[in-house]
Amino acid sequence: MNTGYYCFGCPVKIIKIQDTLILEQKFPFPYRSAILKRIGMRIDNTQFKYNCTLRKVHILLSSKFYYMRIFFTTFFLISFLNLHAQDQTVKGLQAESNKTIKKEEDTTKRLWRTGGLFSLNLSQGSLKNWSAGGDDFSLSINSFLNVFAFYKKDKYSWDNTLDLNFGYLKTTSLGARKNDDRIDLLSKYGYAFKPKLSLSGLFNFRTQMARGYNYDNNTRTLTSAFLSPAYILLGIGLDYKPTKNLSIFISPLTSRWVIVHNDSLSAKGYYGVVPGKKSKNEIGAFASINYLKALNKSVGYKGRLDLFSNYKHNPKNIDLYMTNTFTTKLSKVLAASWSIDLIYDDDVKLFGKNHNSAGMQFKSLIGVGLSVKL
Repeated sequence: MNTGYYCFGCPVKIIKIQDTLILEQKFPFPYRSAILKRIGMRIDNTQFKYNCTLRKVHILLSSKFYYMRIFFTTFFLISFLNLHAQDQTVKGLQAESNKTIKKEEDTTKRLWRTGGLFSLNLSQGSLKNWSAGGDDFSLSINSFLNVFAFYKKDKYSWDNTLDLNFGYLKTTSLGARKNDDRIDLLSKYGYAFKPKLSLSGLFNFRTQMARGYNYDNNTRTLTSAFLSPAYILLGIGLDYKPTKNLSIFISPLTSRWVIVHNDSLSAKGYYGVVPGKKSKNEIGAFASINYLKALNKSVGYKGRLDLFSNYKHNPKNIDLYMTNTFTTKLSKVLAASWSIDLIYDDDVKLFGKNHNSAGMQFKSLIGVGLSVKL
């Protein structure tokens, strides 16, 4: 009599004829093991063989193995899915922790453009029994500091420059004297109503640090000192900037104060003040041209030209103040510099003929020494 069994895992009926198990149909693919259960009864610990698609498969007849396999399969499947989910969560947390926080852009550096140049030139010489002649000892020190800070935001701009120059010379025959001395602060604030044209206000302060003398026939005469003279200038006008390196300021109404703080100089009426007075005010027109440019990788130029016409006294006699500085980089810390300054003030009656009229003031300094870009 034939006995029917079912294979759990595939819809195949197995028929037992006498002692031989045969399949009603071939498996679509081989099973390594299958649990067979007789209909209506339980078969334990029975093992037999059958052919399936020309492959031998051992079939374990035990229902308890089936439920254990279902349990462990389900357990491992749930564990795998849980571990996979946890792994994805951990990876997500790591990715979040590795993300860099984008900082808010610092606009300070973008609004301000700053820089400068410091130069120090030093030379020294000594002679003894030198047939070619010369001073037994000579020492020369020249230094200058040029710094700038330019502010720009929307239509507002603020340009600031500061120049500090000082030179010292000492020789056996001439003694000690200075050959350069200047303090110059320029500040200009403007509002641009057109891309290259602004309505601006300008402030300028200019003086020197130490006393200055004029040497004539081995006689020295005091000609200047700290705040003697000093120039303070306030003006309002138009500022034209065709490029970022060039500024042209024109003011039809400017007030200038001339200060002579030294008693002996003010008593003599130097620099146009009334004798005994220490200051005077002038109203006039003013123009200032400033240019700052790196001509190439090694050569830089900084120039300035100021013109002032006094409405109250001889407006045709225009006062001139001009500075020029060329620097050439020789190495990282060495540079050559050449400065040329020109000054003409119609009220300074010291340098003309017979020292009682105005005259052009000229200064030229060339040096090689330490140079540091700020």
